[in-house]
Amino acid sequence: MIHCGLAHSGSWGRVARTLSGALTMTAFDTPGHGRSDAWDGRDEIQKLTAEIAADFLTQPTDVIGHSFGATVALRLAVMRPELVRSLTLIEPVFFAVALADRPEIAPAFKASQSDFGTAMERGDTLTAARDFTRIWGDGTPWEVIPKDVQQSLADQMYLIMASHDALNNDVGGMLEEGVLDALHCPVLLMEGSKSPAIIRDINNGLSARLPNTTHAMIMGAAHMAPITHADQVAVEVLRFLDQSKET
Repeated sequence: MIHCGLAHSGSWGRVARTLSGALTMTAFDTPGHGRSDAWDGRDEIQKLTAEIAADFLTQPTDVIGHSFGATVALRLAVMRPELVRSLTLIEPVFFAVALADRPEIAPAFKASQSDFGTAMERGDTLTAARDFTRIWGDGTPWEVIPKDVQQSLADQMYLIMASHDALNNDVGGMLEEGVLDALHCPVLLMEGSKSPAIIRDINNGLSARLPNTTHAMIMGAAHMAPITHADQVAVEVLRFLDQSKET
């Protein structure tokens, strides 16, 4: 289980409690998150995180990822397909897919990120964190978030910037011809009904490239469905894994 950016392994807690008894689960803190060391910038962060995930695996395994963690799960499957039995990709923020398929949405997408980008350019990480969580958070108003948590989020903004090339420019080459087509493991693409519109475009783009996909919609959920709608997410995971075992 690979968590989203700005979170930690414990963010899977509610999903894991629902899945306990049905699955044996492993979650870890990605670089710069939770109890892991800070990312030192010496390796591309999506690739590095996929390599760390691979270190936990000794046989084909069902891999579940959320947001940035979902893109890491996909990168892992591309790098080490022999280790991945199935993929559950929850709200994958692989923006390059949507922008490649629907270039007409690029101006609106860029505009939606402009406040964050402007804040980062002037070094105002606290405002950047506010703008980032407004789009990709769990709906908690910024003013309600404790000051120490606000600062912690601000201190992690460098990790969001570090993932930019992987998510927006496909530095991992996953959109190159034949790469995703070669992944034959079952893939569940999950999204919230209230998520940013680009998530639907991403999942549609991945579905068009991956040979064996299933879709699930979490009604009433936005981007942070594993936290806000954990039971529904767990139900969809179990349904998918049961079905994939039959094929």
